[in-house]
Parts: sequence; structure tokens; C-alpha cells
Amino acid sequence: MSDKASAEEVNALFEHIRSAENNEAHIAFFRQAIDKVPTSFYRTDDAVIRSVLDAIVSSDDDLKASLNTTVQAHPIGRTPVLRKWVWAAASIILLVGIGAYLWTNKKKNPAAVAVVASDIQPGKNGAILTLDNGSRVVLDSLGNGMIATQGGSRVLLKNGQLAYDPTGQSAVAVAYNTMSTPKGRQFSLQLPDGTKVWLNAASSLRYPTVFAGKERRVEVTGEAYFEVAPLTSRQVGTGSKGGSHKVPFIVKIGSYSGNGAEVKVLGTHFNVNAYENEASINTTLLEGSVVVTLSSDRQQQTSLHDQSVILKPGQQAQIAGAVTKGDVANQEARQGIKVINDADIDKTMAWKNGLFNFDGASLYEVMKQIERWYDIEVVYEKDVRNSEFVGKLTRDVTLNQLLDGFKEFGIHYKFEGRKLIILP
Repeated sequence: MSDKASAEEVNALFEHIRSAENNEAHIAFFRQAIDKVPTSFYRTDDAVIRSVLDAIVSSDDDLKASLNTTVQAHPIGRTPVLRKWVWAAASIILLVGIGAYLWTNKKKNPAAVAVVASDIQPGKNGAILTLDNGSRVVLDSLGNGMIATQGGSRVLLKNGQLAYDPTGQSAVAVAYNTMSTPKGRQFSLQLPDGTKVWLNAASSLRYPTVFAGKERRVEVTGEAYFEVAPLTSRQVGTGSKGGSHKVPFIVKIGSYSGNGAEVKVLGTHFNVNAYENEASINTTLLEGSVVVTLSSDRQQQTSLHDQSVILKPGQQAQIAGAVTKGDVANQEARQGIKVINDADIDKTMAWKNGLFNFDGASLYEVMKQIERWYDIEVVYEKDVRNSEFVGKLTRDVTLNQLLDGFKEFGIHYKFEGRKLIILP
């Protein structure tokens, strides 16, 4: 049997659901399904779900009263986000119930089709590679194969990941490439030393096409996750006769506005969040050890004891002061590095794992993520109430699917093209 239902089978299912002679069986079935759904799923102000449930239980007053009692008995203090995945019982109710609801109201509300048609799709894999000579290659739709030869390395694209394969030939001069992800794009690459890097939306990584010196230096804007490969001086041909030493990997971050820093590692896994419109630059360590050091410009503004820290796994280094127009002035802008001992690793790594994690995030923090992932502009009208969110969902939902959940829980908005206006 096929896993997909034909149009005739769907219509037959709807007719079966609407058949009066089957009401009792449906009521019993849905009562069992509802009992298995966590009560936090229901909210009295969710008009669509309430309409579907009311239609399902319209002939069973006892079931309707029981459901209303359940909703009122479980108030929710913080704004929950509708998850894309819903428990099995809720899936039955929504897929069948909402499908029937839309089917029976298709002629009454033809405008609903236009809303779906104009929906903004989520971000996807894609990037722009800027070669050493300034030429640009859009990677979104390229197939597997060699893209270019750069400074002693072949640049290869394989299964959606960029990789550098050293040719073994000495380069005349060091060549630098830059990987950039616009809003609505993310990408990954493997550097010539085997280090793997994942770039979030609106980010960039500048790096040499061959690592041949006593250190490996790259520069990041936006957000990136690194899995740094260990490398010795003997491997790159710089080791002395007396032995070999590890070649450090150094990431320059946040060079804008004098708020920068450097992260020095030997072989480790860590995440860097250095967006210009965020309140701080955050380096979060998952494995190994890193040294975070303020840039020379920033060191002149801070006390000596806060200029460099060594992180252990699970810790996060925060450098305040990367504040731009629209953010509240940061009172810690002249302080050094603040260390968070018990960092939220799941929240930090959510983007790489294909998720939004809005636990404890404010409205403004949430909207910054939405701006980058859906390639839109978010503006706020006066007197917009800040809200705290809680919840996770996958990043492959459309913008309307995401925002519908916000609207049901008190977040009001309107669109003007690709501009999302948050209303009071």
C-alpha cells in the first residue's frame, strides 16, 4: 500500500467524518486522542484549534465541558511557541480536523489561499564564495565538482559542503577566500587543515586556502560553529629538527567598532556568536579548551584582569558592548570578559541542529533570529510590549506557520512586502 492518500480517498474520509451515523464512534475516538495530548497544547484564545475541537465535540456536551475545564485549569504564564511536531493524538485531531475545517470553509473564505501563496519560505543551504581575485561564486545551485584552484588547493563542492584539497604545490603567495551566507542561507565547509565550520545566516568566514605558517588564522562575522582539527608544525613543514609542536588555530571575531576579540585553540569544538546587532559577543565551548582575548582596541577600555580568559567545556565568554541602533545601551560596555559557567549548550547549538530555541528569549531576541533566517526586516511600532518566550521548533517551517502561533498568543503584526511590523 502507498503511504499517500489520493484525492478520492481524502474526500471519502471527509464524508465519513461528516456522516451522522458515525458520530458516536468519532466521539469515542477523539475523546481517547484528546486524553493523550498534554494540556499545555490547548489555549482558549486559539481560535482555529478551538473551532476544530468544537466542531468535533459539537454533539457531545460532556466532552466539550471536560475540555473547557482542562483548559481553564492549566493557565500558562509565559508565551509558548507552537511546535512543529505535535504528539500523535494531536496530529490526528489537527490533520483530520483542520483539513475538514478548511475543506468545508473553502468557498466561504477564498482569501485564505492567497495568504498561503504569499508565505515566506524558511532559509536553506546556500552561500557566496569570494575568491582571492575578487570573483564571486554563488553556491546555492551548483552541483558536485571542482569550482576553482586557489593558492595551492583545489576548491571542491560535494553534497552541499565546500572543501579544500591541498595539491601539494607551493603557492607563490597566500590566497584568501571568503565564505558569506546572506540572510536566509546557511552553509558548511571544510578548511585545508581538516577543520569543519558551519555558518549561520548573515555570517562570513575569511580564511587562507592553505595553512603554511606557525599559526592558523581566520576571521568571522555573524555566527559560526567550529570543529578544529589538530595540526602540528611538522605537518605544515615548519617544524624544527628538534621536534614538532601544535599549530594554534586563531579566530578573530567582532572586529567592528573596536569590540573584537580573538579565540585561540589547538583542537576543540566551540561556537562563536558575533552579530553586530546583538548585545554581546559570545564564545561557547563544547569540547577542549580555548583562550579568549580582547582585541588591542578593547583592552584599552577595560581593566587588566578581564582581558583574557581560559574556557572549560560548558562555559561561555561574553564580551559586552557590541550594541547598535535599536538596542538598549549596555551598562557593561566598558567591562572585560564575563564568564558564564553553566551555559545553555542546547540553546547555543539549536541553529546548527536545525532548530529555533526560544526558551527565555525576549520578543526582540526572537525577531532578530527571524530577520536573519527568513531574510526580512522587522520594525516596531510605539508601545510594543516585550514578551518572554518558551519553546522549540524546527527551522523548516514557513514564516506564516511560525507567526500564526505568535499571533494567537498576543503578538500582533502586519506585513508590508518583506517588512514585518510588530504592533502594540
